[in-house]
Amino acid sequence: MTQQEFLFHLQGASLVSLKFAERYVKDKLTTDFKYNIIFTPPNIYGNVDQFDFYPEDEGIIKLNLTDNEVVDLLYRKNKIPVWINISVVKSSRKSTTFNLLCAGRYSENKEEYYYYDDGFPPFGIKSPTFPIGYREGEKFWLKKRQFTSIIDFTRIKAKLNSWKKR
Repeated sequence: MTQQEFLFHLQGASLVSLKFAERYVKDKLTTDFKYNIIFTPPNIYGNVDQFDFYPEDEGIIKLNLTDNEVVDLLYRKNKIPVWINISVVKSSRKSTTFNLLCAGRYSENKEEYYYYDDGFPPFGIKSPTFPIGYREGEKFWLKKRQFTSIIDFTRIKAKLNSWKKR
C-alpha cells in the first residue's frame, strides 16, 4: 500500500466512523479530524518473519495529530499496522477526534491486513465508548466523557507498561 492509499483509507474510515458514531452521540461531529494514536504491544508469537515490529513504540500515545501526521508516523518501510481500530472519542466546535488503536505488527502484504473485506483495510470501525448505564437507542454526549477519556488513556498506558515489565 502506498502512502497515498493509506491516507485515502484513513480518510475514508474516518468518514465511515463519524457516520457510525452519529447513530449514538448527540454531539455535532465536524469533518475537521484529529487523531490520537495508541500503540499496542506487538504479538510476536508463531510465524512472524513477514512482519516488522517496533518495541520502542509500546505504550506510547500520540495526541491531536492530523491525518498527514498519522501517515508519517505509521507508514514505515512501505508497511503499516495490520489492524487499526478507529472510533470517535471527542468533539469540539472545530474538530472531531478519533482514537486509533494500532497493532504492533507491520506488513506490506494486503492479505495480512484485518478488515480487508470491509472497504478500508486495515481500519476496523468501532463505536464510541458507551457510558455506564447506556440503553440501546439512547444517544449520549461525548463532552461528558472527555475527562473519562483521559483517564482511559492513563489506564491503557499503565496496562501496556505492566505488560512490558513481564
